[in-house]
This record gives sequence, structure tokens and C-alpha cells, in this order.
Amino acid sequence: MVKAKLLGTSTLSSLALFIASCTAASEQARSETKAVEPSAVETLVTEAVTRPGSELLAASKQTSTPTVQEAKEFLESAEEEISEFSSYASKIAWIKANFITEDTAALEALSNEEGAKTSTRMSNEAKRYKDLALPADMKRKIDILLRGSNFPAPDDAAATKKLAKITTELDGIYGKGKFKVDVNDKRIIEILDKDPDGDKGPLEKDGTLDQEVPEGKIHLGQASDIIAKSDDPELLKSIWEGWRTISPPMKNDYAEMVKIINQGSNELGFKDAGDLWRAGYDMEAEAFSKEADRLWGQVKPLYDELHCYVRAELNEKYGDEVVPLGEPIRADLLGNMWGQSWGNIYDDVAPESGGKGVDVTKLLVDAGYDAKKMVEVAEQFFTSMGFEELPQTFWERSLITKPADREVVCHASAWNLDAEEDVRIKMCTKVNAEDFSTVHHELGHNFYQRAYKDQSVFYKDGANDGFHEAIGDMIALSITPEYLVKIGLLDEADVPGADADLALLMRQAMDKVAFLPFGLMVDQWRWKVFDGTYSPSEYNSGWWELREKYQGLKAPSDRPANAFDPGAKYHIPGNTPYMRYFLAHILQFQFHKAACDQAGFEGPLHRCSVYGNTGVGENFNAMMEMGASKPWPDALEAFTGTRDMDGSAILEYFAPVMTYLQEENQGRSCGW
Repeated sequence: MVKAKLLGTSTLSSLALFIASCTAASEQARSETKAVEPSAVETLVTEAVTRPGSELLAASKQTSTPTVQEAKEFLESAEEEISEFSSYASKIAWIKANFITEDTAALEALSNEEGAKTSTRMSNEAKRYKDLALPADMKRKIDILLRGSNFPAPDDAAATKKLAKITTELDGIYGKGKFKVDVNDKRIIEILDKDPDGDKGPLEKDGTLDQEVPEGKIHLGQASDIIAKSDDPELLKSIWEGWRTISPPMKNDYAEMVKIINQGSNELGFKDAGDLWRAGYDMEAEAFSKEADRLWGQVKPLYDELHCYVRAELNEKYGDEVVPLGEPIRADLLGNMWGQSWGNIYDDVAPESGGKGVDVTKLLVDAGYDAKKMVEVAEQFFTSMGFEELPQTFWERSLITKPADREVVCHASAWNLDAEEDVRIKMCTKVNAEDFSTVHHELGHNFYQRAYKDQSVFYKDGANDGFHEAIGDMIALSITPEYLVKIGLLDEADVPGADADLALLMRQAMDKVAFLPFGLMVDQWRWKVFDGTYSPSEYNSGWWELREKYQGLKAPSDRPANAFDPGAKYHIPGNTPYMRYFLAHILQFQFHKAACDQAGFEGPLHRCSVYGNTGVGENFNAMMEMGASKPWPDALEAFTGTRDMDGSAILEYFAPVMTYLQEENQGRSCGW
């Protein structure tokens, strides 16, 4: 499962950088500062730092009362400046993500600071025109500038500088996070001996861990492997707790950052940063909160049945002491560092009568696929629907595999560095089923970015942030056995029959359905932090209050007084709004159903693939070309025929799973 995020810097809005970055469920970000030879980045850095100087918007001849003409001139000037800054800042961000050094971190901090100043200045100028009677297009652009950044700095140079420093430091603490383990623990050795990057394992002849675990410390990728593969409750608990030792140092800086961005939001006319975030959905903030709750209410019955079933199966495996019935499930037992997706424990809960699924990883390996071949085949999906091939620069400039000579940010991401044709992906791609799905998802971002390239700079974004994520995930839903036959990976005679649908769907549900409440609660927590409901002393207790309320999960042990468990999730120190992922999980199924209806598909929704359907491609592209130029209901209606987001397609897609879960849960006491 892949969740994606749209990034700006932590400064201008996502419109400024035109980068869509995605984080895989495993989130094996392995950022570590290491020195590299200057020559390795000389050309890139020279190009980035020698851009033309950023000019202040020329002071217009403003009258005491703002005019439509002044607003027009302001927007034209802002568009030109944003375009110039975007090209510069995106290059800096790309370099930092691909060459992690103290110098590139410093460059990014400077870029963030400049972006914050630019965003604040433009937002304050836009306030002059917010109550003016403007044409709809100009009004939309002014509103976008008013929202500026998701993390707005106040109109204060010192605060702006401090905010840029804090955001860079928070990101760095997470990226370099490691914690100590017992290098002689045979349970750890057995798992880490098979390095997740395909390199030589760390096992020495004497049975201890070698230099792959310097000073006995492991990083997130290694910790995630242990969480995914171990079924030892004590080891899982210790690794889960270990990763959360990296985040307490973030807490004070995070609290200070909240004060700064709330001040910045106040200056722009919003109650707090959460109010500003929710204002980005073409409706009042309170109305959006109710909309999110409505969507959750649609899909919650399916999650509740899945939770009840999984808890009962884990109870059989671990017993009442570890997994008591009627209580929240321990978050470390679900195969994922954050308990956000449960696919890694599928074998523990697989339906006995589910039939045999398809081992896509084995098919890829047997067919001799490498990482580049996986990306080429994903591109072929889009070209089969009528989209143009990716430019040659995509293949020349993308990072598709992890370099052997340096550390990079490994979480999967899709970029557009010039807001036109310079699209790229950045992945430490492995030949397996998860990354095969991920590359389809990432290219979804790239094709979306290219579709709206002719829009105004203000509109080079998804209709709402959930759209960008949903498009890639919708394409991944078409990776069906029938699709695998069409691309030559699976023999037609080996296509599983209908009796295998339950197995295929249950495996998906363990990721996609299990994720839904987590996708909702992360920003629920932040909104409560921003509005003061949770004070710094309540950050951690509030986090677990919401995790229990929405997910039915609990920490495996009492948390220490200084714990800051939210900081152990990338998107908190990385300052990336999370509601987009919840919306994407709703929209991807809604898009998929609309596409299958347009294709005239008459079978079960989960068996539909729109590979090769140019009619669907044409309709889909028409929606994507709109970018953010219209309110998202307009874009949604253009493709689906309805103006409302709707979770019913999820229920239709997983209908066989729901039937099975309800039968299995008869007589059980569900809930927590």
C-alpha cells in the first residue's frame, strides 16, 4: 500500500514546488548524513544556487481602496515570481533528497527560509484583495495565496528564520533516527541477515552483526523488517519502543513550531493552522470536518468487522495475555511500525477457504524483471490508455534504484521540477509485488502533473490533495490477474478462479481497509494540537486517545512521560498533511468504479482492469487537465458524474470480504 503526499517546501504551498512525494507503507526512509565528494554534486549545486535573484514584488501604485486592476497586476507578478522560485527550490530539494550531506541540508534550510518569507509576503499582500468583488478566477487565485503554506510563517523575520530551522531539524532527526539493539540477539540476526536492499547480509562468521549495524544501532528500514517478520511479542515490543526513542527530542521544537505557524495562520485571518488546512477543500472548515466524518461513517462497518476478525485470529495465535478479546489490539503485533496497514500478518489471518492467490513477486523474478523493467511496464499501462510516453529526460534523471555509494531518502516519490515536462521518480526500487504496485502509483502522479502543465501556476496541483494520491492508487487497482496475463507475466491457464477472490481481496483489505482510520486520525490529532485541545503535555496521551477511538489499537506498554510517539511517524516531523491519504482511499475506489462503468465492465468490481481502454483514458485525462482550476466537485463530476465523494465503491469492491467477516464474527463480541 502506498500513501502519497504533495510537497511544497515547508514554506510556499504545494503549488510552488510541484512535487508529489509518496511514502510507502513500510516507510523505509534511511536518511543518514554522510560525506560525498564535492564533484558528485558540483554541477547540480551550481545550477541550483546560481538562479536569478528573487525580486520583491514591485510596489504598485496602490490607491487607498484596492481595485480589480491592482489585483490583476499583483497576481501576474506573483505568478512570475512563484514560477522562478519553484524551479530553484525544487532543484535544491531534489539534491538534498539524493545527496544527503550537511551542505545540502544547509542549502535546503536557506531555500525554506526564502520560501517562507516569499509566502508570507504574498499572503499578506493578498489580504488587501480578499474582500474585493473579483472575477471567479481571480478570487480563486487570491484565496490560494491567502492559504500560502500549510506551515505559514508570521510577518516577522526572526520567526521565519526560526521556523525554517525547526522544520529542517525535525526532518533531519527523523531521517537520521537509529536506536540500539542487542547485536547478539539471534532473533534479530536471523531477520537482518537478509538485508532488505538485497545487499550482503550483516551476519559475521562468529554469528554477530557486523558493520551494517554500527555501534549496535539499527535504522527504520531494519526495524520495519523486524516488525514485519517477527512473531515474538517481546521482540516486537522492544523494537516498537526502540524506534520511538528517536522522537522525544523533537517535542519542544514541535511545540514551538505550532506557536509560530498558528501566529502565521492568525495573521492570514484563520483561527489556527488546522482551520487554514481545512479551508483548502472548497468548503468551510467545519463543513469539511463533517464531510470527513460522513465518509468515515460509510466505511466504518467494514473496518469494524475486519478489526474483530483480526483480533480473534491473533488471540488464537498469541493467547489472552497478549491479545485479550474485547480490548484494543497491541499496535506492535500488526506487521507495520505504525499499525497503519496489516498486510504483513496476512498469513496469520488468511481464510482457510480463500483459494490460492497470485504470487506477483515470484512472477516478476521468474520473468527476469529488474527495477527499470518494472517502471517501463508501468509506463506501458498509461500509454495503453492513450497517454503519451514519458520524456527521455525521465529516464535520464530519475532515481530508480538505491545508489551503492551514498545514502538517499528512499521513500518513493514523484517529482516535476519545472512544472512542465521534467517529471521524475525517486525510488529505491526492489523487484517485488509491493514496488510493482508502487511504480504504477508514482507514474500516476507524473502523468497527472504533465496533464495540468498548461494551467496557471496557481492551478498546477490536484483538484484537492486526495485526488493526486487517488489517481495513482486507482491505476494500481487494475493490476488484476487478467492484467498480468495481458502483459505476459501470467499464463491464462494460471488465472485464479472465483474461489481465489477472497484470498486476493482479504490481502488488499489488510492494507487498504485497515489504513482508513489511521488516515483520518493523524490530522485529527494535529487539528487538536493546533486549536489547543491538546497541550504539549498532552501530545502523547491525545495521540493514543485518538488511535484507540478510531483504530482500536493501544501501545504495547505504558508510555514514558516524555514520549512523543507522533514524531515517530514521518509525516509529523516531515510536516505533511495526512487527510489526503484518507481521501485518496475513498476516491481511488470511486474513480475505479466510474472507470469500470465507462468501460462497460459487468463483472465484480475487484476483477476489473481498464488497461488498454483509450476511452477511459480520454475521460480521465480531461479531469486531470483541470488541475486545481475549479473546485474539486467540478473535477469529480467531470469523471464520475457526481459531485459528492462516496465510500460506497469500497463496500462494493470488498463485498465478498464483508460477507466472510460477518459470518466468521457471528457470536463474537466485537468493538473495544
